Amino acid sequence: MAVGVLALQGSFNEHIAALRRLGVKGVEIRKAAQLDTISALIIPGGESTTMAKLAHYHNLFPALREFVKMGKPVWGTCAGLIFLADKATGQKEGGQELIGGLNCTVHRNYFGSQIQSFEAELAVPDLAAKEGGPESYRGVFIRAPAILDAGPEVEILAEIRVPSKKPIEEKEVAELQEEKADSEEKVIVAVKQGKLLATAFHPELTADTRWHSYFLKMVSEEEQTLSISEGNLDEKQPTKIDLPIF
Repeated sequence: MAVGVLALQGSFNEHIAALRRLGVKGVEIRKAAQLDTISALIIPGGESTTMAKLAHYHNLFPALREFVKMGKPVWGTCAGLIFLADKATGQKEGGQELIGGLNCTVHRNYFGSQIQSFEAELAVPDLAAKEGGPESYRGVFIRAPAILDAGPEVEILAEIRVPSKKPIEEKEVAELQEEKADSEEKVIVAVKQGKLLATAFHPELTADTRWHSYFLKMVSEEEQTLSISEGNLDEKQPTKIDLPIF
């Protein structure tokens, strides 16, 4: 199993360390040709604009898009989530180039600036069912994005409650107290679509390796599928019979 980690900027070393704890060697990826040597890719958190500029400088975007189109497992954390989204809002003037493939709209820096970074307990029933452990996960959010909407084929793996950004109309105090429970809304922070996994938080900055294990299982499933497909092709090949020469 060869898992690459895009190593342009950001927390790629932390991802490689997490993979090492699970007995998997991570490969630092900086050039398009290196993508041919791996079966899966992690796009780490970092400064998304800087990462995009470096990826453009190294002409990585065409190869990254092709990697996703080939159906190979890709996991984006924080900035990596922004890269994988089909659409992004809240960007700087001129925007930034995206890889795409994940049918969702993300808001860059949804939770605010660096000083507004935080940690929060997330309900993760699917992760717990497949990886064991508690049904909650301590998410580390650093200038984190959030998913505003997702297509029907996108599986939601984690959400977080945040204060509602909808304007509150003038009402009586009693009515406002009754509606206090409705003053929060859920925002999506982890999703899966086919072989694409995306988290708005940073699992690589915690000691809990369940998200990395979850992704590695996605990689193993893909490798098994390819192995079966190749086996079926071999079976369909006509048997060559060498006739004796007299």
